[in-house]
Amino acid sequence: MEKVKKIKSNDFTEGAIFGKLIKFALPLMATGLLQMLYNASDMIVVGRFSPGGENSMGAVGACSALINLILNLFMGLATGAGVLAAQNIGAKKYDSLKKVLDTSVVTSLICGVIVAIFGFCMAEPLLNLMGTPENVLVEAVPYMKAYFVGVPACMLYNFLAAILRSSGDSKHPLIFLATSGICNVALNLIMVLCFSMGAIGVGIATAAAQYISAIMIFIYMSRADIVCKIDLKGIKPDREKLLSMIRIGMPAGVQGMLFSISNVLMQSTVNTYGDIVVNGNAAAANIEGFIYICMNAMYHSTLTFVGQNVGAGKYDRLKKIILQNALLVSAVGIIIGGIVTVFHEPLLMIYAPESAAVRDAASIRLYMICSTYFLCGLMEVGCGAVRGIGKAILPMIVSLTGSCLLRIVWIFTVCPFFPGNIYVLYLCYPITWLVTSAAHFVSCTLVSKGHKRASRTHGRVLEA
Repeated sequence: MEKVKKIKSNDFTEGAIFGKLIKFALPLMATGLLQMLYNASDMIVVGRFSPGGENSMGAVGACSALINLILNLFMGLATGAGVLAAQNIGAKKYDSLKKVLDTSVVTSLICGVIVAIFGFCMAEPLLNLMGTPENVLVEAVPYMKAYFVGVPACMLYNFLAAILRSSGDSKHPLIFLATSGICNVALNLIMVLCFSMGAIGVGIATAAAQYISAIMIFIYMSRADIVCKIDLKGIKPDREKLLSMIRIGMPAGVQGMLFSISNVLMQSTVNTYGDIVVNGNAAAANIEGFIYICMNAMYHSTLTFVGQNVGAGKYDRLKKIILQNALLVSAVGIIIGGIVTVFHEPLLMIYAPESAAVRDAASIRLYMICSTYFLCGLMEVGCGAVRGIGKAILPMIVSLTGSCLLRIVWIFTVCPFFPGNIYVLYLCYPITWLVTSAAHFVSCTLVSKGHKRASRTHGRVLEA
């Protein structure tokens, strides 16, 4: 029997769900939006003030899909850490939680160094493989190398933030990201305006901001009286917890990689349409990123709420949790997607004030995707529910089949019938979101019923 401590944490296994959901999700959305400002401020500053102008903006945008591809496999382990932490908190197994925390600190730093070295060394070959235009490549390579210098800090922050969120704390990650975000914007302006460094300058600024956020969250979790406190005197990684983290998190990482592979393929296809479309696509994708962050926040809230209740054995609450997350993400997606669609022109003026052609190219993507972005949100909630229950392989298979594979098939089978038609290329997004979200919710229904039956059977055995 593990000792019970009086510690600060938010219990999502009791009481009304919706109020707690709102209170938890709103800071989570704000945190994600601030994190998106890293890349957005990079693009806005270089697009408006860099000597390279729109090509510098295109360089930052061209790197995004590739950076995500490299990072996502290891970031999946952070998801695994979050699920394990939530289940241990729900079950009040605090000694086991400490092992998860210690393992996460060591794993994040080791993975961060490995990824940083790989990304730095392979930046130019990988960008060339994607068919990045030459005038964009000249700034994309140094930006990507500078970005990867900050990856160890990025890894540490994401692992610790996942565990902190699992304890029900979504406010402190917001504070840390707000501080580092302000520093990032200030450093962007200094690098570009004072030193005329272009894309590499904002890459350096982003890496520095990542170290700021990592240091802040590490210090907080080392000193605060919280359930997931880091014990600096005895950080000992645990083999069993690492294997569990890999079992849950690696499929999540593979799923993220598969999404990124399809996005890299999309970016490679977009690259064939020329500089204007590449630059417009970069601006539009960056704006869409703010909507996605809100959708992804609901993934993390679903993961945390479901994980805690599964750990506590309260399967009767899962249906309400999943339904309320689905309703909330749909409302947020429809409202924010509608706002972006209506006000796309002034938003695009921030990114490309001098080029109407770039704004026109960006508008095509925004029209096609933003109005249906709530489908992406439903997909995120369905995936988070299945993963929060503890199933790792199933959501990966669903995402591989319903979204990534279908998207690739679309590019190679449907798009050739409409050469030069960018509308058809972008149409694959809402179609794959719809198919994948439906499959996730069917999976979630079947898995939750199975766990509920297993729990009742186990209870009867114990009574006997």
